[in-house]
Amino acid sequence: MRLVPHPALHLLFESLAYLVGFAIYRHLRKSRGDLLDEQQRWQIIAAAAVGALLGSRALGLLEQSPLPQFHWSWQLLLAPGGKTIVGGLLGGWLAVELVKALSGIRSRTGDLFAVPLCIGIAVGRIGCFLAGLADDTYGTPTNLPWGVDFGDGISRHPTQLYEIIFLLALAALLSRWSARPHRNGVIFRAFMAAYLAFRFAIDFIKPQPQVHGLNWIQWACLAALAVIAIAAWRNRAPRGNTVTVGSRA
Repeated sequence: MRLVPHPALHLLFESLAYLVGFAIYRHLRKSRGDLLDEQQRWQIIAAAAVGALLGSRALGLLEQSPLPQFHWSWQLLLAPGGKTIVGGLLGGWLAVELVKALSGIRSRTGDLFAVPLCIGIAVGRIGCFLAGLADDTYGTPTNLPWGVDFGDGISRHPTQLYEIIFLLALAALLSRWSARPHRNGVIFRAFMAAYLAFRFAIDFIKPQPQVHGLNWIQWACLAALAVIAIAAWRNRAPRGNTVTVGSRA
């Protein structure tokens, strides 16, 4: 398959991703309820947005840093690229936990965001796919029949499409899970663990610069997965206890 790249569509689908994700979040909040009041909710959303922006930029620049042409002073201030979804998720998560600690919010606040994030990221990846080589999210060369020529005459893994399929399947699984009895917070942690594990695996077929055998996104995924595993072990429910019913945030 040969793709005619349309880099201008990337911004369109990125904007659409935010709109679709937020619309799904609002629908879920109205239908399932929320544990936060209005002020707390907007504190969480604002913290997630700022943290995601900073985290996305920080990890994106770190990912590019092994390249010979990379210069921190220029890239940090002027370069338009250098963003990554993994950095955005981790930065937003860290910022939310910090704001919750400062505001005294003790409830789990992530479950309502899990499915919207799946769908939003999937929509954004359509733009990444249509952007072709300009987006740097394509895969390594392949002889598989579904390989895509992004404009340079080389058939490559359409890793963006792999991610879209994975995210849609994950959204369906999490949606069904959230309708059943579960502990608050487990849906979001499951989303994070699943997506980070997927990104760790899929990045092996992306031509990204590596540091000690892995790229910086993979190292970030491993670190975050370790944190999630430790937190899950420490917060595991004692045997015989009843889990929380419902799918509130």
